[in-house]
Order: sequence, then structure tokens, then C-alpha cells
Amino acid sequence: MADENGFHIAMFPWFATGHMTPFLHLSNKLAEKGHRISFLLPNKAKHQLEHFNLHPSLITFYTLTVPHVEGLPPGTETASDVPIFLTSLLATAMDNMRDRVKDLLQKLKPSIVFYDMAHWIPELASEIGFKTVNYNVVSAASIAIALVPSRKPVEDRTITGAELMEPPQGYPSSTVLLRRHEAQGLSFIFLEFGKDITFYDRITIAMKRSHAISIRTCRELEGSLCDYIAREYHKPVFLTGPVLPESEKEDLQEKWANWLKGFEPGTVVFCAFGSQVVLEKQQFQELVLGFELTGLPFLIALKPPFGTTSVEEALPEGFEERIRGRGIVYGGWVQQPAILSHPSVGCFVNHCGFGSMWESLMSDCQIVLVPHLADQILNTRLLAEELKVAVEVERDNKSTWFSRESLCRAIKSAMDRDSEVGGLIRENHAKWKEVLASPSFMGDYIEKFIQDLQDL
Repeated sequence: MADENGFHIAMFPWFATGHMTPFLHLSNKLAEKGHRISFLLPNKAKHQLEHFNLHPSLITFYTLTVPHVEGLPPGTETASDVPIFLTSLLATAMDNMRDRVKDLLQKLKPSIVFYDMAHWIPELASEIGFKTVNYNVVSAASIAIALVPSRKPVEDRTITGAELMEPPQGYPSSTVLLRRHEAQGLSFIFLEFGKDITFYDRITIAMKRSHAISIRTCRELEGSLCDYIAREYHKPVFLTGPVLPESEKEDLQEKWANWLKGFEPGTVVFCAFGSQVVLEKQQFQELVLGFELTGLPFLIALKPPFGTTSVEEALPEGFEERIRGRGIVYGGWVQQPAILSHPSVGCFVNHCGFGSMWESLMSDCQIVLVPHLADQILNTRLLAEELKVAVEVERDNKSTWFSRESLCRAIKSAMDRDSEVGGLIRENHAKWKEVLASPSFMGDYIEKFIQDLQDL
């Protein structure tokens, strides 16, 4: 039971691993302080997440059946089950669950509901009687540049990359910006995401109608951007800090531990792109050939590329023979935090999703970034341009991908002990890690966050 001063909070995150997991991490932090959590999620996701529930006496999972929507593969429950272009239909399925969610919230009677993509939660709040917090697990930069009222959609005409490259009115002075060839990738926010609603409208409505906006970030990294969002929405913005889980205590799987111990400390390059990124076969091959070019030992964990059933069948001819003994390309799930903390791993090549961004900062590895989507590009600018703790792989101004040579250059510049770039990012990264890992840093953010909720 929560103590007499505790909240009863309901969590209803978007049905994607990158959203549900940080919602659960926050739930753990709140449960530590005696608050009771009712966590709403799809049936399948419970089995994927329940081992992260550190306080089962205070955090209760309530599973929901995701209704079928024509066009979705049977059994679809989370964004990991479908390619990105079908997630709009998953949003429709979530919206079709409104009555079920309403019934459940009426029975649970929470005092606060945390949500992100379900823009209709505030309407239920007025009927049932609870406060609403729109909790964002993406960077403040992603919201500030794309999802504020000043970023008004242009009706009845195609939006150009030049228009999207320009930041919205009032955007703070910052190097966290999109380049012209990247900005067109932002146009997806004006496309349908769910039935009869665009992604832009879904998110801005969700924030406008909330009692408060919350962001999984800290003032030290994104303070001016958080202030801008508060001005745009005329609402309080509560920051939770990074909300990172406790250090992984689990032992690394024996096969990886045995393989990694065969290399000198800090020499192995680890690459992973999260749970949703799937590459084209040509992109995949260019990537692995770039790793081969470095001459360094490497471990790559990626999903099989489109049109293939395994990573092995997608590898370039002769590749496995050439890298045998120093490189592995693996198509399954791996223990990312445990691998990053292994002494032999010295570099982390990743897509700069927000979760991987924080894991990068909390590791001792050199950071090389290969962003895919617009929010990942903005996260990359934050790390590479503002904080100068990472190297971004170069692309030409017309390409959405990179060459094996540019990937090789980026990794070697980060890993070379005599490299000026490598030395700079190593020094800056160490300073930021010291701040983020200080004993009181995350605890102070959670204490302030709980006080904000009490004031609400």
C-alpha cells in the first residue's frame, strides 16, 4: 500500500518499447518513495517488461487486449511487431481502446494519469476526476523544434525542406537544428497518425489539454529548450531527470563474456540501433564493410535487413571469412548495458535514440552516432555539437546514408588515442558522466518532481 501521503498514479504509455520502458523506470522511482502505480499495457508487453518491475507490491500491471485493425498483421500489439510505416494503424488500435481504458480508470480511481500519445486521456479526466501529466520520453529538442504551436502546419500544399529547416518562432539560440536534407524527414509529423488525425495534432493536443507537461531530461542539458516549451504551451514543465535504472547487476551471457575477454581493454567497437530500426540490405552491407575497414574488433547487434530472414544471409560475399576471430554480426537481442560496461568495449556506435543517448553518456565508451529519424538527428546534434561528447558519422548533403569510408573515419577518429577529436570527446564525456553519475543528481530530480506533482 502507498503511505497516506502517496499518490495513486496510472501510467498509459504508447505501445512501443522505447516508451513503455522509461515509463516503467519512472514508476520504479516513484514506487521507491511509496507511491502506488497502475501500469496499463498490452498483453504481450507485460512479459517483456515485468522483470524491470522492482516494486511489484506497489506497481501493478493491467493488461489490455489490442483490437485488430485492418492492415495490421494478426496479433500486433506493439510497435516492435510492425514496420514503421504501419504504426499509424497501431495508433488507430490504441484509440479504439478508449472505452476499455475509461472503464479501467473508473475502477482504479487514480489521482494522476501519465500518458503520451493518447490525446484523449484529458477528456476522460474531466469525466472521472484525475489530474493529467503528458510525459515525454523524447528530448526537449525534438518537441521544441517540431511539436509546438508555433510550428503550424501548412494547409493544402507540400511543405518544403527549407521551411522545416527553419526553427519555429522563438526557438532558443542553439546548434540543435536540422540540416536542409534532413528537414524533409520532419514532414511525417503532418501525416496521418491514427484515423483522421495527424501526428502533429495528436501530440500538440495531448500537451495542450494536460494539466502539466513532463520531460525525461535535465536542465543541465536542455534547460533553455524546456523553458521555450513552457512558454509555447503556457503550462508548467516538470523535469524528471534522466530516470536511468540502477546499474545492471546481471551477469553478461557467457558466450559474449568469453568472446569479449579475448581482447585488450577498450578496443572493441559495439554497435546497436535499438528495437525498431531495420536497414535496407545495401545500407546493412555498407555498415558492416565500414566496420571491417577499421581493422578493430567489433560486435554488431542488428535486426536482419528488409527482405531477409537472418543477418547471415545479408552479409557481403566473403565477409565472414575475412573478419573471423575479430568481428561478430548478431541478429538477436543482447544485454546492451552489460556489454557497454565490459572492460574490453571502448566505443558505442548507435542511432541516438533517447534511451541509447543516456546509456551512451553513462558509459565509459567513446560515442559514434548514426541517426536515422528526425528526433535521433536532434539528439545527435545535442551530443555532437552542443556537448561535444560524440562523433557524428558524416553524410553528403543529398544522402540519407553514409559510406563505409565515412563510418570508418568516424570510428577511428573517436578510438585513436592520438586523435584531437577523440581526446576532446573523451574529456568532455568524462565531465558529463561525472555530473550525471553524482550520488545526488538523479535523486534530487525525483524529489523535485514529486514536489511538483504535490503542487499540481
